[in-house]
Amino acid sequence: MTDVDRAKAFYEKVGFNADHDHKVHEGLRFVQLTPPGSACSIVIGEGITTKTPGTQEIQVVVAHAETTRKQLLDAGIDASEVDVQPWGNFVYFHDPDGNSWSLQAIESRPHG
Repeated sequence: MTDVDRAKAFYEKVGFNADHDHKVHEGLRFVQLTPPGSACSIVIGEGITTKTPGTQEIQVVVAHAETTRKQLLDAGIDASEVDVQPWGNFVYFHDPDGNSWSLQAIESRPHG
């Protein structure tokens, strides 16, 4: 993570709840964020991972692709058009470090 405060503000802007932000010691800061309506959280911070910023690829399920895309756009986030696939509708965006997010809505579609 290149700038923890910038990343935390980004995720809060997207609607994540900042559950925990604690500097354990010099070089280790733990920030836990939970997406709206989710029982799963993400962790960002300093000293959390050795992975290069921008190399993470995260996929989560959302209720509705169009609604989620609109929420992202309203928050000023550059989100993709809805990508309709047989296994779900997807919206993609990147966080400030370049990590990729794939939001999948498993919405019912007419069978043909």
